[in-house]
Amino acid sequence: MEQETNQNSVESQIQSLENKLDTLIESCKSLKAENVSLRQQQSNLITERARLIEKNESARSRVEDIVNRLRGMERNS
Repeated sequence: MEQETNQNSVESQIQSLENKLDTLIESCKSLKAENVSLRQQQSNLITERARLIEKNESARSRVEDIVNRLRGMERNS
């Protein structure tokens, strides 16, 4: 009887470990998918940042050109 109880206890512990392992595996899969998604978002943000920096530089250059033309017009007046 005691041996049967011990066997049931061992089987219960094994089942508990299997459940915990299944949960851990699912967590790993979920984290892996989230990591892939975050890396893609990071890549998109880096690309967008580069585009915005370029756009900002272009706008700055146009403003500088306008300021220089205005200064030239002011001198000629």
